[in-house]
Amino acid sequence: MLSTLLFPIVLIVIMYFLMIRPQMKRQKEHKAMLDKLAKGDEVITNGGIAGSVVAIGEVFVTIEVASGVELRVQRGAIASVLPKGTLKSA
Repeated sequence: MLSTLLFPIVLIVIMYFLMIRPQMKRQKEHKAMLDKLAKGDEVITNGGIAGSVVAIGEVFVTIEVASGVELRVQRGAIASVLPKGTLKSA
């Protein structure tokens, strides 16, 4: 009886460490990145649009993608923050 219950428990523990825990870690890192977001940061969105942050709101972030062209995207749509000067060199 004990060995019958042991296999599903071990399987759940393995799934936790291989799937659930790394996803939670990535979510924490993404939230920390969004909390540190500041004006002037160069970012790339989930859709592949690169630009620099012009304004930050509670839900939306305004990104300047070209001179005089601004887009409003949700904060969660920002995939990563690029190193300073990346857009100028491209």
